[in-house]
Amino acid sequence: MSYKKYYQRFIQAHPQTQHYACHSHHYWPDVTRDAMLQYWDDTARLVDDKWDMMFGQKVPKVQRLIADILQVRQADQLVFAPNTHELLFRLLSCFDWSAGLKVLTTDSEFHSFTRQINRLAEDNRVQVVKVPTEPFATFEQRFVAAAAELQPDLVFFSQVFFNSGMVVTELDSLVGQLEQCCRATVAVDGYHGFMALPTDLSALDGRIFYLAGSYKYAQGGEGCCFMLVPAQNKFRPLYTGWFAEFGALAGVKSQQVGYATDGYQFAGATMDLTALYRLQAVLELFVADGVTIAAIHQHVQQLQQVFLAKLDQLQHAWLNRQQLIVNDLACHGHFLTFRGPDVKAVAEMSALLKQHQIETDYRGDRLRFGFAMYHDAADINLHCLSKVSP
Repeated sequence: MSYKKYYQRFIQAHPQTQHYACHSHHYWPDVTRDAMLQYWDDTARLVDDKWDMMFGQKVPKVQRLIADILQVRQADQLVFAPNTHELLFRLLSCFDWSAGLKVLTTDSEFHSFTRQINRLAEDNRVQVVKVPTEPFATFEQRFVAAAAELQPDLVFFSQVFFNSGMVVTELDSLVGQLEQCCRATVAVDGYHGFMALPTDLSALDGRIFYLAGSYKYAQGGEGCCFMLVPAQNKFRPLYTGWFAEFGALAGVKSQQVGYATDGYQFAGATMDLTALYRLQAVLELFVADGVTIAAIHQHVQQLQQVFLAKLDQLQHAWLNRQQLIVNDLACHGHFLTFRGPDVKAVAEMSALLKQHQIETDYRGDRLRFGFAMYHDAADINLHCLSKVSP
């Protein structure tokens, strides 16, 4: 099945481009344009009264759509923010740094988390232990062993690692092992998993924090990230804003700062909700058309197989199946990552491909090709590789 009908505006703007950077900058479905205009119209109609409508209608609707995708019961335990970094720092602000906060994570987390945790470690505010994800076959065993030894306050890892495509396929099992060996708060970066891999968090509901957003596979663009917050937790974020007490602003104030009794206990302050409108439009479109995450995932897996088959025919010196970071496509994210000879060679390859209107991206010595609903097998054309230097 072709899903190109949803993306005509972006495709028409780039008719000759093979866009394999969708794991970073995903095309938006056409419905998102109308959604942005609707936000403007609602703002003009309601002005300051729009916040009651947003929190009374829009936010609950999108919460429910996301909760259905993740198969969690309490949709109101989802909180929104412009980016996951804001949500992450709000979670970090719940801990007493003066007591020696201990964080267990990996060497393969996204830049915002890595940069922030490194900066805190520079000032000796936190003790950080990073477990290498490679070799992948022993990662979970080594990660649990590190948790047992460190006894961390916070454990943070990805559902799909951004620099390889490796998937933690049994989230329930890993979290269960962590709970048996330590009493840490567990947070999972689900950005490369949400709306890409079928994800069932029903067994983890109330046990983990889960962060993701709309910029990548959810296709709503930047500005609408979310965090699933365990119900009945005892946290009082130090980094907090007025959204965290929305609905009680006109009430009698106690001497202690109050928080919402649902996921909005982790809310911040005023944000542009245009992205929330876009995300709602995309998710409602897929529900109406019966487009499931399982169908999207199957489509992408088929594209990956076609891509690799065409790459096999070219027999490139290093851009080949043997250099895949993760070669088991049955438990793989929606992008393929190839290890090049060095950083310079990978940067040059990405630039050469761009000259032939093939958009990729790279991280160090790793070149990434992502696949999306707006690709068809017939779109994949790698003949230019026979003309570029190895």
